[in-house]
Amino acid sequence: MNDLHLWIRSETRSTEQRVPVVPDDAARLVAAGARLTVEESPQRIYPLEDYVRAGCETAPAGSWERAPSTAYVVGIKELPEQPRELRHTHILFAHAFKGQHGAAELLGRFGRGGGELLDLEYLTVDHRRVVAFGRWAGYAGAALGVLALRGQLVTPLTPTDHATLHAALVSPGAATPSALVIGGFGRSGGGAVDALTTAGCQVTRWGIAETRSLDRRALLDHDLLVNCVVTSAPQAPFVEHGDLTVPDRQLRLVVDVTCDVTSEHNLVPVNTAVTTWEDPVRRLHEDPLLDVIAIDNLPSLVPREASASFSAELTPLWHDLAVRRGPWAAARARFRQAMAGI
Repeated sequence: MNDLHLWIRSETRSTEQRVPVVPDDAARLVAAGARLTVEESPQRIYPLEDYVRAGCETAPAGSWERAPSTAYVVGIKELPEQPRELRHTHILFAHAFKGQHGAAELLGRFGRGGGELLDLEYLTVDHRRVVAFGRWAGYAGAALGVLALRGQLVTPLTPTDHATLHAALVSPGAATPSALVIGGFGRSGGGAVDALTTAGCQVTRWGIAETRSLDRRALLDHDLLVNCVVTSAPQAPFVEHGDLTVPDRQLRLVVDVTCDVTSEHNLVPVNTAVTTWEDPVRRLHEDPLLDVIAIDNLPSLVPREASASFSAELTPLWHDLAVRRGPWAAARARFRQAMAGI
């Protein structure tokens, strides 16, 4: 790994505390010969001192623009709007390959600078993702849904941990809404089912077979819908505008874990915008009532657990990065396909 230089940048969002590489895994990489530079960050869940003890170098926040051209700039969420030209290889969740808002502008920055975007979402083997925050996204989203329906959701949201969320869900005598998890057999869906089961909810799981021939009446006969489906192909939406006015609709809350709100493949087209940590629940319809939770960094509510599990999956892949082998080849191919289309 002597040719591997990872530059862990600070995140621009004040609510984003996750890291792609935790200190223990950083120490393993350094011991294997890799070089790691970690930017200072005011909100990262792990203090900079932990990375120093792991053998990492440090740099000021936002200094990745001046990093050596051979460094791989690694983050979680979106890049700042400047510079206009991106010359490095960037590794992050960019949400730029399905026509999302701002995608063309971001890809144009790579085109002007000659850099490369390796989107973490597209690290795949046989079209299956090999690294993801999915379980914690599903768990956190479903937990927020239950607490919102119980009238127990405290805002603004603040980062917490699994033990605290678990304790909040276990509330003797509290309401136990019926819940449907679509995509219920994947990572996110499994996390959602865990949270809902902890809360004592009646849980229905739908997978590919159920979404191929959608039973809309059955969907609307649940109190809570948790959407965990990711798609890049046209598919029948789960909640349409006509569903809002169905008079005997039982559905009161949609938690859109996937959050493809600006994509042409949005499976919950009644919602076209994310919600925030300050205002996590937005009203979609008054009578009968329907609300939505659509937070696009749900795992940051449990940043330590989410980071540790993600880093454990990602760490074994770094040795193939330089030659773009395995999942990195799939991510590069998806980037080149996207660039050819702009």
